[in-house]
Amino acid sequence: MNASGTAGAPGFGGAWVVFPQRLAAELRKENRTLAAEIIHEIRRHIPEFSRPLSGQFGASIQNGVETALAEFVDRIEEGGGELDAQRLPVYRALGRGELSEGRSLDALQAAYRLGARVAYRRYVRVARRLSLGTDAVAQLAETAFTHIDEIAAASVAAYAQAQADAAGTLGRRRHRLLTLLVAPDPSPGPAPRTARADAVPDDVLIQAARDAEWVLPETVVAVALGPRVQGPRDVTAPAPRPDGAASRGLRLPSVVLADLDGSAPCLLVPEPAVHLADPRVRQVLHDRVGVTGPVVPLRQAADSLRWARSLRARIAAGGPDDADRRLTDLLLLADPPLVRLMAARRLAPLDTLTPKQRDRLAHTLLAHLQTPHGSAPELAERLAIHPQTARQRLHHLQRLFGEQLTDPDARFELEAALRAGLA
Repeated sequence: MNASGTAGAPGFGGAWVVFPQRLAAELRKENRTLAAEIIHEIRRHIPEFSRPLSGQFGASIQNGVETALAEFVDRIEEGGGELDAQRLPVYRALGRGELSEGRSLDALQAAYRLGARVAYRRYVRVARRLSLGTDAVAQLAETAFTHIDEIAAASVAAYAQAQADAAGTLGRRRHRLLTLLVAPDPSPGPAPRTARADAVPDDVLIQAARDAEWVLPETVVAVALGPRVQGPRDVTAPAPRPDGAASRGLRLPSVVLADLDGSAPCLLVPEPAVHLADPRVRQVLHDRVGVTGPVVPLRQAADSLRWARSLRARIAAGGPDDADRRLTDLLLLADPPLVRLMAARRLAPLDTLTPKQRDRLAHTLLAHLQTPHGSAPELAERLAIHPQTARQRLHHLQRLFGEQLTDPDARFELEAALRAGLA
């Protein structure tokens, strides 16, 4: 209160306007019935609030309206200032409540605007009854709507924070589900052939999927990714990750489980025939040099990822690839020492050649083994060489390998050795 017995209130640009002290007292009387009128109008005009105001929902709305009206009059009486810290939780609860009700903030903000109009109509009548001038009435309007804007801002901030908290919780739950599905069996021994998911009880997996808001599919495909490359097309998971993944850039479909920032980044894609074709997933494969594993039943997700990682380690310098098209290569990668031993034995006849000759005849031998008849014309077309050159190379191979070229077991081992060496 100032020396003249009047109170100030914030006006345009943060200035203060002087109101007669009796205005606050009269507005406080008006508030006795104003809250009920505002709630009635909100329920009548805003469908989201038309249901009976019972329980926590009704208590929050009632408390919010009464608190906002009371604080407005207090700010008029006390000369403005910041919102009361003791009352802020009321407005924040309204924002969080809208999220818990599954609504956007549109309805709450509409309710704020409607409430402000209803209150202002009543407050103008009080101001005129007190014979306040036109300027004072205009400043009263500015003050009222500034007050409601500040309250709405508190609700919006709380809604956003609640969204972030919920997304963080969901992100952690989805990460846990991904771990359950793709983490290898920690038991000692050779490379695991079963996923830990095989040992997870059905009820545990079902509950984890329900918590993560993820429908358990029949089949999945795992994708092994390279490290994140920062750039204009940075890719993010559908929900904030607990480890703070970036929130900008291209977002993956919500059905895709993702670990984008771990030491071994990966995706788990359900219904591969549909979701692998999604442009957002294809972009990730391109940007992160992804290799897709074979399509497998859900419980074999860890196998799909293991195979994808094995193939990606082999082609790390190349581009995206698909393990479903390279199952034989995966088989060869399963035991590299054995393949090297087989190659050393079967390809020994090439050791006497120069590196250039060895490379040329190795490619010719593989083409010979992989074409239907292995004839010179077939080789010429496949290798883009002259038929006479193909015949000369075939004769050379015949001299080096002899009967191995007609023995089924030898042919299989030769092709395996060559594929492993030339892949």
